[in-house]
Amino acid sequence: MSDDYADGNALAGPLSEILAFDVTTAEARCACCARTGPVATLRLYNRAPGLVARCPVCEEVVLRIVRTPEAAWLDMRGITALRIPLP
Repeated sequence: MSDDYADGNALAGPLSEILAFDVTTAEARCACCARTGPVATLRLYNRAPGLVARCPVCEEVVLRIVRTPEAAWLDMRGITALRIPLP
């Protein structure tokens, strides 16, 4: 086995450049129907113990956010790709 990799800490810089943006302008691709569109067009439901965003076409859950006093949990398993516009 080769040691030609770095651990996940090496992602801190590149991800901080990408994730410090208005996520509503990013385009998300639905894992179920492949619809691609701005996060701002997802249907957001907030009556659960968190926020649930659904695809406006097939209504599948694409994103969940739950906050606790100690952390925020982000589940994006319903998104196959997130296209982030860069300046």
